[in-house]
Amino acid sequence: MEQKLVLRGLLAGALAGLVTFLFARIFAEPIIQKAIDYEGARDAAQDALDKTAGHEEHAEVFTRTVQANLGLGAGLILFGAAMGVLFAIAYVVCLGRVGRLQPRSIALAVAGGAFLALYLVPFLKYPANPPAIGDEDTIQQRSSYYLLMVVASILFLVLTVWLGKRLRARFGAWNATLIAGGVFIAATAIVMLVLPRVAETPEPLTDATGKIVFPGFPADVLFRFRLYSVGAQALLWGVLGLVFAPLADRVVRPAMRSAEPLVPA
Repeated sequence: MEQKLVLRGLLAGALAGLVTFLFARIFAEPIIQKAIDYEGARDAAQDALDKTAGHEEHAEVFTRTVQANLGLGAGLILFGAAMGVLFAIAYVVCLGRVGRLQPRSIALAVAGGAFLALYLVPFLKYPANPPAIGDEDTIQQRSSYYLLMVVASILFLVLTVWLGKRLRARFGAWNATLIAGGVFIAATAIVMLVLPRVAETPEPLTDATGKIVFPGFPADVLFRFRLYSVGAQALLWGVLGLVFAPLADRVVRPAMRSAEPLVPA
């Protein structure tokens, strides 16, 4: 049964990646192009300001057309398939361990939890930026902090589920959920306060006298990119959960009727 669920997770994830690609190609890709245009114009202004000579343009290994279509599409479909496999494994682990939730409800709960822990919570501390924007000197630092935020978010979510189950008998399902959720929010807030903030978007470019010769990165472009980033991730996990739920239900329910163990002993 586990292999069937993993295969269905892979297929659901690939489909979710395809849907996310269509969304990103329509909404996010034009914003990315604006960020790239800004970076090029800012570099030209910096070169002129520094009076650099002999500046050489480096040809792109892949053109923007290839990156925006084949590259983005293949990347999101493969990413979706990989997340689908991990999603299915998490689903198998949750079977029989989350109370009386039905197979379809478990799939939706796992999808919501994955979106929350893997993306939304880390995003609140370290929001996404367009690929062309960011200080190269701090990329390793930013990546380390972001990864730490993801790990903490996943750990807190697992502990929250465990705490909710332990408190259910004493406080009831509703109160136990509220208490566990409050603990998750408090623990996450503490980590966010402890981790440092890293400036990532370019400030206005000034000359020796302090006069602005090139503006900072447009706030509206940054806002729209981050909005579409959240939308793309919500779409990915939403489609994955909605597609996987009925597929898994067809596998799990016959096993439940035949009293087949849902997880390995």
